[in-house]
Amino acid sequence: MESEVKGTLAEIFSHYTREKGNLIPILQEAQGAFRYLPLEAMQEIAKFLRIPEGTVYGVCTFYAQFKFTPIGKKIVKVCRGTACHVRGAPRILDDIVKRLCIEPGGTTEDLEYSLETIACFGSCALAPVMVVDDDVHGRMTPSKVSQILGETKQEDTKG
Repeated sequence: MESEVKGTLAEIFSHYTREKGNLIPILQEAQGAFRYLPLEAMQEIAKFLRIPEGTVYGVCTFYAQFKFTPIGKKIVKVCRGTACHVRGAPRILDDIVKRLCIEPGGTTEDLEYSLETIACFGSCALAPVMVVDDDVHGRMTPSKVSQILGETKQEDTKG
């Protein structure tokens, strides 16, 4: 794994200078490549930018976008804002939890899905809202959850 990490990072580093201001873009690109930030990657990024490993770790823990364990290929997000809550988001979230057998913040064992809750998507007129990757699904119901995740699972088995 270590040589794979170094090879991938070498490609990423080729797009950047060693300026400290490149830390977040490098972290984002590394996470995109690995689907999380392995410890070895954070150490190599610190070496490349000539900054302490603790600085890299501090940035990674400060921003919620950075993950320390692998995330699913598909990210399912459920809005828990007021409009969504009032219009049934807790029921939608419960249905997704049962369907995927994971809690919010978790990832399925097969690394296909990760489940997150978001404070507000800003799509209150469509409440309750669920987002799968970049696809926004409004006016959610349990039957729509079944349809959307069923379609997603069928797409996964085809590809």
